[in-house]
Amino acid sequence: MEFKEAVKIALQSLWANKLRSILTLLGVVIAVTSVIAVVTLVNGARTYVTTKFSRYGADVFTVSKMPQIITSSEEYTRFQKRKDVLFDDYLYVQENCKRCVAMGAMQSTVGLIVRGTQSVTDTQIRGYTWQMPSLQNLNIEQGRGFTEADEQHASRVCIIGTDIQDHLFPGINPLGQEIRVDGTPYTIIGISEKQGSTFGQSQDNWVGVPLTSYQKNYGTQKTLTIYVKAGSSGPVLDDAADEVRVLMRSRRHDAPGAPDSFELDENNTLVGFFDTITNSFGAVAGGLALIALVVGGIVIMNIMLVSVTERTREIGIRKALGAKPRDILIQFLIESGTIALVGGFFGVFGGIVVAELITIVAGFPSAIALWSVLLGLVMAAGTGVFFGVYPARKAALLDPIVALRAD
Repeated sequence: MEFKEAVKIALQSLWANKLRSILTLLGVVIAVTSVIAVVTLVNGARTYVTTKFSRYGADVFTVSKMPQIITSSEEYTRFQKRKDVLFDDYLYVQENCKRCVAMGAMQSTVGLIVRGTQSVTDTQIRGYTWQMPSLQNLNIEQGRGFTEADEQHASRVCIIGTDIQDHLFPGINPLGQEIRVDGTPYTIIGISEKQGSTFGQSQDNWVGVPLTSYQKNYGTQKTLTIYVKAGSSGPVLDDAADEVRVLMRSRRHDAPGAPDSFELDENNTLVGFFDTITNSFGAVAGGLALIALVVGGIVIMNIMLVSVTERTREIGIRKALGAKPRDILIQFLIESGTIALVGGFFGVFGGIVVAELITIVAGFPSAIALWSVLLGLVMAAGTGVFFGVYPARKAALLDPIVALRAD
């Protein structure tokens, strides 16, 4: 029998027994949907995190009061008891670090931005030293960034995200215009490139002001994050990080042998930690999907056994007309593989739909990986073939004389 004819018979069988076909395919559809949805969401999250941290560059590390990733409430409570990282700490490290190519600091809070009768709420207000935008690879699309003079004189100038431009200056060039940041007037000197949204939260609803100006309004005795550029990754980065660690421990009077009273985070470490988490999550989800796939395969095997029983006389006629056992075996394997592959197609579509719905509703990033689509289809077809071997072999070994006597 030709391959095309065997596929045609399989599809006709599916169409002739619609309810049975739906129940047969359900396990495969659920399994493939799970695989595609999980891989799509994990791939989206990994892409986002990698992009977020790599934006700072592989040669940039941070010093802060608390780590950027906290895994328990106990850790949060312990880190909260640490002393704040203050502006004086930043100045001390800046003056004494010999291996640091560039350095900046940032503080942030959430506030209200007003222009005339219009306002934007829940805006992130960032206090930047003048080098910070370049350390974060933040591109200024219009206007300019901060200068050292802006920082020294605590100038009331600011850089805005595109959300501020869209909401407060529709159709108007905001450069040179004035806005009020928590009641303080600032003149707009730059507009950042659009960064989009992640996890349902816009990344463009922010205003950056010189750190010295920021501290005049919000105080100096609040923790900040220090960004350090080493100039190169690898040993150069490690040497710079070690020097900064020694300076910070000396500045904060950490006792010999005692743990650091601050956190020094490297981007590669953070990305690696997140990869470990997502890989573990993917492994667990993959295991559950595999169980669903096995259940679907058992259902396919059961239905194929029923099909062999129903078509015993047909098998006998084919053998009487010259079909070899190998032909019968291949026919039923193609049928079981086709049934599973149809379930795989529905599963791929369902997985993409589920992932996109989660992205729309929860803002969780997703990114469709072609390899996951191919993997889902291969898994489905492989399941159909594997669990179709026993029914196909049973059909191939039927005695044609006994088969022709069947009702």
